[in-house]
Amino acid sequence: MVDYSKIHSEFIPTESETDTRARRIDPALRDTGWDVAQGTRIDREEIAPGRITATGKRENPMACDYVLVYRDQKLATIEAKRAGISAAEGVAQAKEYSQRLRTRFTYATNGLEWYEMDTVSGAEGTIPGPPSPGDLWARTFESENEWRNRFGAVPFETGGGKWQPRYYQHNAITAALEAIAEGRDRILLTLATGTGKTGIAFQLCWKLFQSNWNLTRDPTRRPRILFLADRNILANQAYNSFGAFDEGARIRVDPKEVAKRGQMPTNASIFFTIFQTLTTTQSDRLGYEHYAPDFFDFIIIDECHRGGANAESSWREILQHFSPAVQLGLTATPKRTDNVDTYAYFGEPVYEYSLKEGIEDGYLTPFRVRQFASNVDVYEFDGKDEVVTGEVDDGTRFEEKDFNRIIQMRERELHRVRTFLREVDVNEKALVFCATQAHAALIRDLISQEVQHLDPNYCVRVTANDGALGEAHLERFQLNSRTIPTILTTSQKLSTGVDARNIRNIILMRPVNSMIEFKQIIGRGTRTFEGKHYFTIYDFVKAHKNFDDPAWDGDPADIIVDPPKSPGEPPQGPESGTPEPLTGPVDPGEPGDPPPRKMIEIKLADDHIVNVAATTFWGPDGKPMSAQQFIEHMYGKVPDLFKDEDELRALWSDPDTRKALMERLAEEGFDAVVLLQVQQALDAKDCDIFDVLAHIAYSRNMMTRKHRADVGRRRIEDTYDVKTVAFIDFVLNSYVEGGVANLDRSKMRDYAIMTHGSPAELASNLGGMQNAIDAYVGFQKQLYRPSN
Repeated sequence: MVDYSKIHSEFIPTESETDTRARRIDPALRDTGWDVAQGTRIDREEIAPGRITATGKRENPMACDYVLVYRDQKLATIEAKRAGISAAEGVAQAKEYSQRLRTRFTYATNGLEWYEMDTVSGAEGTIPGPPSPGDLWARTFESENEWRNRFGAVPFETGGGKWQPRYYQHNAITAALEAIAEGRDRILLTLATGTGKTGIAFQLCWKLFQSNWNLTRDPTRRPRILFLADRNILANQAYNSFGAFDEGARIRVDPKEVAKRGQMPTNASIFFTIFQTLTTTQSDRLGYEHYAPDFFDFIIIDECHRGGANAESSWREILQHFSPAVQLGLTATPKRTDNVDTYAYFGEPVYEYSLKEGIEDGYLTPFRVRQFASNVDVYEFDGKDEVVTGEVDDGTRFEEKDFNRIIQMRERELHRVRTFLREVDVNEKALVFCATQAHAALIRDLISQEVQHLDPNYCVRVTANDGALGEAHLERFQLNSRTIPTILTTSQKLSTGVDARNIRNIILMRPVNSMIEFKQIIGRGTRTFEGKHYFTIYDFVKAHKNFDDPAWDGDPADIIVDPPKSPGEPPQGPESGTPEPLTGPVDPGEPGDPPPRKMIEIKLADDHIVNVAATTFWGPDGKPMSAQQFIEHMYGKVPDLFKDEDELRALWSDPDTRKALMERLAEEGFDAVVLLQVQQALDAKDCDIFDVLAHIAYSRNMMTRKHRADVGRRRIEDTYDVKTVAFIDFVLNSYVEGGVANLDRSKMRDYAIMTHGSPAELASNLGGMQNAIDAYVGFQKQLYRPSN
């Protein structure tokens, strides 16, 4: 081996890391065959873009200087330092890269010395230079495997460079292929929803197909592959995702075509279907019985936690029939009490990537939880309320599980609808999970009545009974370019299979009794989208509290109990009148819906419901904190953001520096939502955020916005002419009503239109646009001047 410490050994004090890599490290790697020998390459990999913060910025991104790849296997990582720094400075980073990318070997180097670490044996030490591809391959894989080599010879299908595997996707594909090469016939991959399991499945099939792998292990024919799902939308999505295969190689098994022909298709290589098609009788035989047990070489069971491995399930019949096949289960949920059958069948996952990891890496969107409680979450009938339909005895108690199944109170549902509508941006996409299909229809109607959107498809129901029309609504909802429909209401149907990246709100209006289902529902919002810094779960049923699983999910950005204010009456929309009696049975069309029965309907005597919960906070250590504890935490953090009270006042008095300070506060965990909570906890909801910060940092007394505005008006009248004062007075009224956000620069155009019809007219009236801008910014300094 060449001793690279003697090559370019002369040290130049001004040498940068870039120089070191170009003059020392790159030549050393090329000389040993990297990026030169066939099948080798050197990647400079962005491992993770970093967690998305509330302001949209990324924190803790991670990139690796060098990844040594041979036969599509990542064999080693390298952390580079400039020649003037010891290679030992890169050891910790190199080990972290190795752990993420699952390489056995990792190196730290400054181009003069090379430090090698074997993560399997634990051996570490200085070596003369980088090992060759062949040497590193032989040390990584102690025994040769023909299929490992054949799989490695097939490059990923990248669509001409449009797709590159993320590190965890590469890990999952490599782990599954290694299991297949070793002869395992039951394999499990556990990756959180939104991490690209279908893409992983495609790349696996691509390598198996192109390498002519099959059950006989004789590479003379292509494999026959079955992609099995439990819903048509999942099978359709997978079929479309496999578009790189020739049209004749794949087939979507159409139940109507099967029924028409009376037999299952056999003339393809990759078959996509749902288990219901395979368990339906066709020509006196179940669908799967049309195929010999060894017909399929490889079977992918999508969402396998949904009963596929349960001994009592229909899927189990299919899996047992095709027992010779290598079977790969894909799931988004870790091993928990209610999916132990899945893990017993497939074994422990060969690779696991959690929701928590996805959020921390920045590949998934963080979530917030808004929890609500009201005085009628549990209801006991005392004879005072009107029974509209059905019969009920005094003292009968109804809990969450009973509502919209055996009892309905329209006012209760309307209160919940109004509560979340006042919380959300009504133009952002949302999913509402309801107790039954009938409940989903009621919530759809209430939302439509409250919002009064001009488009009739603003809010639609998508359930089993909505058939093709519901599927069409869902397809449009999933298009990022479409804004209509905006809100979907559903019962069971949409807990999986909604691949929509721009979902901002998930509203839970029915109990969720399974941790698996709860994780699936959360997964509807985790996909990233430009401008989407988090999504919010509005929880009316305490579902998140019951299924706290920080090891897998991580901790929410924050948990907020109850809204800032009760919803009250909406600013527009019809008044709630006496509801129409429910005279028909509840539709049982989806799993979990009740059997047909008359619904008890009660009209509350005083039509009055209130939210009753207090506010809590989520601390930096991932633990819930009381308001007092959180404020004490702020005492220690907030003063570090500015030198003294004068600097705080100066920063806050200017709209631009105030905005920058708010971004810094958000990065520390004190964004606008949290500050609003702190205002409530300090009984300062009518005060300025400035007063809250000054009180926390310097124990200053707080004043209301109205008092601050009244004091400011006197100063403003002494500073500006009558016309300017009139404009500023309008702005001040808006500030008193809505808070400091109404002093942002972006609001000035709106104020110009509201007061003068246009910005141009405002400029004309106030002596020019620059004068208007100077007045808008300048009066804020008067507003925040200290009292004499």
